[in-house]
Amino acid sequence: MKILADENMPYVEQLFGDLGTVETVNGRELTAQQVSDVDVLLVRSVTKVNPQLLDKANKLKFVGSATIGTDHIDMDYLASRDIAFSSAPGCNATAVGEFAFIAMLELAQRFNSPLKGKVVGIVGAGNTGTATAKCLQAYGVEVMLCDPLLEAAGDARDFVSLNTITSTCDVISLHVPITKIGEHKTWYLFDETRLNNLKPNTWLLNCCRGEVIDNRALIKIKQQRDDIKVVLDVWEGEPNPMEELVPYIEFCTPHIAGYSLEGKARGTFMLYQQLAKTLQISTNKDITSLLPTLWSQQVSLNQIPNEKALLQLVRFVYDLRDDDALFRNNFTKPHGFDHMRKNHTHRREFSALKVGNIGQTNVNWLSNLGFSGVEL
Repeated sequence: MKILADENMPYVEQLFGDLGTVETVNGRELTAQQVSDVDVLLVRSVTKVNPQLLDKANKLKFVGSATIGTDHIDMDYLASRDIAFSSAPGCNATAVGEFAFIAMLELAQRFNSPLKGKVVGIVGAGNTGTATAKCLQAYGVEVMLCDPLLEAAGDARDFVSLNTITSTCDVISLHVPITKIGEHKTWYLFDETRLNNLKPNTWLLNCCRGEVIDNRALIKIKQQRDDIKVVLDVWEGEPNPMEELVPYIEFCTPHIAGYSLEGKARGTFMLYQQLAKTLQISTNKDITSLLPTLWSQQVSLNQIPNEKALLQLVRFVYDLRDDDALFRNNFTKPHGFDHMRKNHTHRREFSALKVGNIGQTNVNWLSNLGFSGVEL
């Protein structure tokens, strides 16, 4: 069996190597000829899986995407060909949630405006939006959710309208899939009008798809309103962000909010499990054996006296400033955006760090935030 995988997917050889011959490729430049003799295709969001790509793939029996979203997959075509498909919903939700939370703490530090006490609106309450809410609620921050599709489907949580989010919330974090049609389309959800209607001093974060915000309109609004502070992990026109937009963004990263080692390993592992199920074979591997230990496995603290101290603890696991600086220095270079994504191998989740010897008041919320081994 021949298995073709995106070169940026980790642990493919370790997990799939026993099932066949593994070959890795540049997912953004994948051609129909390369998949013509493939049995299993493993992709990420940069690969459009459609009739043009699969026209010659007569042996293909399984397509896996190590992503939450499936907007890059022609699901109807796969079904018409009787090709099994699996994505990895939730694989990087924790990573995205922690990334958004960290970005908010960084903004709070930079502008001397504490996160605690603000109201955060989360647009899109699926896996990543829920993970973001979990971090914020663990820290005691008020959260509002907006997700008309989940609300209509009977989700029991409390939801508010998007207009309520934009008029009420101090911070807005975007976590929606990209949809171009329908009553609740998300393409340019934040257009010039909606951007201009944001309340003064709003923080706006986008960790989902670049085109959810009209980037040209964002440039125009930022030229007029410096009070709005923006964090972008995703960009319209990836992998070629608008160069003139970057100076207006507080923290810039190359679509790596979900790129923790845990998240990426989880995505690959979920596809491994689904392929084994499709092939009706038993699995004998686990995800924990794949991950390296953090450079420092445990930190002992007397207390977390304030938000600045929490940020210092968070930076022990992941320092967003490093990726922001790297982005600004490299995004205009040939293939710079994709190169940064490919080489992003240092990010860990809070669970990689054990925290001990802290006061009773800090135990529960640090544990709920995701740190492991939290104890007195």
